[in-house]
Amino acid sequence: MKIVVATKNKNKVIELKEMLNMPNIEFYTMSDFNLDIDIVENGTTFEENAMIKAKTVYNALHDESLTVIADDSGLCVDALNGAPGIYSARYSGKGDKENNLKLLEELKDVPPLKRTGRFVCSIALVSQNTEKIFNGKCEGLIDKEERGENKFGYDPLFYYPAFSKTFGEMTHEEKNKVSHRANAVKQLKEYLNT
Repeated sequence: MKIVVATKNKNKVIELKEMLNMPNIEFYTMSDFNLDIDIVENGTTFEENAMIKAKTVYNALHDESLTVIADDSGLCVDALNGAPGIYSARYSGKGDKENNLKLLEELKDVPPLKRTGRFVCSIALVSQNTEKIFNGKCEGLIDKEERGENKFGYDPLFYYPAFSKTFGEMTHEEKNKVSHRANAVKQLKEYLNT
């Protein structure tokens, strides 16, 4: 089976390959097909944006033998009515560090136990006769300060109570067992195995 991941980021594909651990699947990126298309993510949910990406790439490939998967993910904070949500990556308009500073500023008066939130991931799969969505989430709390060496996105602020540490303090292996993406990938794997 050949799967095209709707990304140009090879690291994303390597991570997905590790998490799925299915040697019978060949993975490709958009770059492998010289696909240079602008994908307009104008959905209102993670599911819609993931499906927009997957369908856009599938239609651009013109090859019914290929399957395309795409994901969209972000952080939803209860005290902020679900923000930053689908705007997680561009919350401040500047980057990860500034996104985290903005989040901390907006939560400065919120007490520790009211700083609940979750990472959410939607993976869309599109093939010749199939459109599927797989959702994963991971519940936690937003810490008062960044902790950990892993500075990716909101990871240094996302405290996971079961491990008593932030995603930023977790090893790659620990995070891949419990993350929102891991939970969505588990469902994708079950589907691909059938």
